[in-house]
Amino acid sequence: MAFQKPSHTFTKIHLKALQTNNFNILFALSFTMFINMLSFGQDIKKKTDSIKPSVENRVTIKTDSVLAPIIDEKVQDSTKTDSIKPKKGLLENKVVYSAVDYTTFNQIKHKLYLYNQAKIDYGDMNISAGSIIVDYTTNTVRARGIIDTTGEYTQKPVFTQGSSVVEPDSIVFNSKSKKALIYNSKTEQGEGTVIASITKKENDSVYFLKNAKYTTAENLEDPDYYIKLRKAKIVPGKKIVTGLANLFIYDVPTPIGLPFAFFPQTETHTSGVILPSFGEQNDRGFFLQNGGYYFAINDHVDLTVLGDYYTNGSYGLRVENTYAKRYKYRGNVAFRYESLITSELGFSDYAKNTLYNLRWSHSQDAKANPNSRFSASVNLGSSNYYSGSLNQVNIANRFNNTLSSSVSYSKTFQGEPQVNVSLTATHSQNTQTETINMTLPTLQGSIGRMYPFAPKTGSKKGIIQNINLQYNLRGENRIETTDSLFFKKEMFDDAQAGFQHSIPLTTNFKLFKYFSMSTSANFNEVWTFKTIDKSFDTTTRETVTETVNGFDSFRTYNFSTSLGTTIYGMFDFEKEGKDPKIQKIRHVMRPAISYNINPAFDKYYDTYEVVSADGETKEDVSFTRFEESIFGTPGQTFSSSMGISLSNNIEAKVRDKDSTATEPKKVVLLNNLNFSTSYNFAGDSLQWSPIRMSGGTQLFDNQLSLNFGATLDPYALDNNNNRIDTFNVDNGGSLFRLTSANMTASWSLSSDKKGKKDSKDDDRNRDENLQGGGRDDDMFGVSQDFSKPIAKKDDEDKDTKSALYRYKIPWSLRLAYAVNYSNSTRQNEISSHSLMFSGDIQLSDKWSIGASSGYDVKNNGFTSTQLRFERDLESWRMNLSWVPFGTYTSWNFFIGIKSSLLQDLKYEKRKSADVQL
Repeated sequence: MAFQKPSHTFTKIHLKALQTNNFNILFALSFTMFINMLSFGQDIKKKTDSIKPSVENRVTIKTDSVLAPIIDEKVQDSTKTDSIKPKKGLLENKVVYSAVDYTTFNQIKHKLYLYNQAKIDYGDMNISAGSIIVDYTTNTVRARGIIDTTGEYTQKPVFTQGSSVVEPDSIVFNSKSKKALIYNSKTEQGEGTVIASITKKENDSVYFLKNAKYTTAENLEDPDYYIKLRKAKIVPGKKIVTGLANLFIYDVPTPIGLPFAFFPQTETHTSGVILPSFGEQNDRGFFLQNGGYYFAINDHVDLTVLGDYYTNGSYGLRVENTYAKRYKYRGNVAFRYESLITSELGFSDYAKNTLYNLRWSHSQDAKANPNSRFSASVNLGSSNYYSGSLNQVNIANRFNNTLSSSVSYSKTFQGEPQVNVSLTATHSQNTQTETINMTLPTLQGSIGRMYPFAPKTGSKKGIIQNINLQYNLRGENRIETTDSLFFKKEMFDDAQAGFQHSIPLTTNFKLFKYFSMSTSANFNEVWTFKTIDKSFDTTTRETVTETVNGFDSFRTYNFSTSLGTTIYGMFDFEKEGKDPKIQKIRHVMRPAISYNINPAFDKYYDTYEVVSADGETKEDVSFTRFEESIFGTPGQTFSSSMGISLSNNIEAKVRDKDSTATEPKKVVLLNNLNFSTSYNFAGDSLQWSPIRMSGGTQLFDNQLSLNFGATLDPYALDNNNNRIDTFNVDNGGSLFRLTSANMTASWSLSSDKKGKKDSKDDDRNRDENLQGGGRDDDMFGVSQDFSKPIAKKDDEDKDTKSALYRYKIPWSLRLAYAVNYSNSTRQNEISSHSLMFSGDIQLSDKWSIGASSGYDVKNNGFTSTQLRFERDLESWRMNLSWVPFGTYTSWNFFIGIKSSLLQDLKYEKRKSADVQL
């Protein structure tokens, strides 16, 4: 495990002036100005679909002829019938109106007065208010509230039409021109709300506002921030266009503003600029990071292009694509490239490095096609990409030792028997040694089990009826290369290919009622396209190995059988008149014994003669031409061995704390405790193999997961620490020698006993770690990628708070402990010993802190350490991430709006780590 000791870092770059290219600085400043000018200059593309989605708009007021004069009922009842077709009536729907105090119609002024809980229903339109006046001469409706006995303005108008709702102080509407004046209204527009003193409705799709406020705050009575719009135009469901607009924080104006602004309003994804963050890095000067553009291609595909730029000439590029189709598939592709320059040209420590990483994840919906499946999980690139990258998104994956990939397609052909075929490409890369192993591709095929002697009806019984056989095929093309040769012509020169055919024949049956016995015989055939030939060169006195191209094959077979049973033991602690806490303990043992025979295939072995320097002594060395076969070699030694294993499971029934429970509670004491060894009858010495023990359990309501293992050797060592054919107990020692042992533990603690659900941000960080080949936790820190929208936290039950202090402080702690012991050659040492932890504490409803760190006990050093501070500012969030010491010393400060609509309204400042490649 890598470790870091706390220390101050001073490098040569601190002692010399950083010569930054003036052109690069001007380019960075110009890019910043360009982004700020266009940040609100994005328009929404016109949709080609003629069917427009219905978008909820609380200021849309649409009426028909509700304001037409009310026709007297007598006139309606005296409808005449003649040959002339009557004209269409002024009212297409029935008008229903009511009021508590009075409903009066003034014949002289042609006005209808409704007072106190007044209400008019006409079709899908509804107006309710304290007072409503309908003027038939001017075709206007005036609705307002009333003042109650306490002097409060109550029963404000509520105008509803379909899904549109408007709640102003008062409203004046003209039914003929379809125009309206709305006073002191609050209107939802997408994720935000517009609060306007005066709103003029021009038609069904255009509104003009004066002295309005736009905010995403939840508290509309006293918003923590808003953007003041002196004059604005709203096209519901499309956009808001304003004149002079600037930011107010708690009614305090700020100089942050624009002479004009544009706010897109749509329920669909919209393309737009992503503002970069800025900072300074000692070796590379000032930088802009994670700035770019988001392309909303369609409902199924999007594209994000982000870039980093450093004033010494370094740069980076990130291209990310997400795609999905419901009930079919979903996935994402990401390519990251960084060209990093260290120091300045002309200095001795000048260096230029290129890093890249390709990730692809694809999953198919199970409902898409039950008979075929395609999946991909790709993570490949430069071995030092994560350790050398300057981007904060990679902070949690800097200590990954392995990159792996797999792309597979499988197809099932239904029938009797069933046929399965799969094609897989795999990749495994060690970031420390920079070695890469690939299979391009792996072909697997199988024919399902066939029971030739099974009855046509009923169940299979007995040794004969249970006889079954299969056919399995596996073909591989293996490539082993390094970073420097990756995807170059040379990497294919030493590729190895081969096929393996296997036909297992098995059966199982009951023996003496309580024992289960199974036997199997396996036939194996290997095809290869390269073999070798060895000879001894007397001149150079070295063994010469030659590669022979051409098809060759070998065949092997073996036989095995096993016998097992299950033994149940019950320890009852219940006694008459007593109710002990531990009532029963159940012990389940599964002993098994197996026997294997592997014949010797000497016919596949040859010899070559080695002559000593004096030319007299000769030695025949055995070899097989299949030594480089990817599916192993035929066995040269006859093996007849017996295997012994014992698995254990221990559970307890305890009295439940809940007095209403009718049954005792089951508690697992040991999930498993396994022992295994073997004895080779054909061996001439060291016939017993070491005993391997493994076990695991979960304690404290499954909060603590504990796993352990050990290897016990019955044989002794000589003075040169070599195993000898003498039992350790006969050599003056114990019955067994402990040659190795290991234990791992992980413990999750929380103030909430039921456990706290991970937030959307936690899920996003975990996915980033897993896709990069990292851990499924935050032990190595949390990715700090603020280029993506901040997920809103779900509402949680609030703890009861005192006026003076918060007596409940939610917290969580995750621990990971690992220790390994080695004593195979009397070294008697702890080979590795480490403790890692991460935790979070919510000091208040708004403040939370977190940390991730660890300690290497063997090497006395800290592992990667990260401190996190977060402040919830209602509509905003503030975050500080700090790596205080070590190779990746850095910090990152961020404050921004939570809403994805205004996510570019942010301030981010960071100091990146001075990574030396």
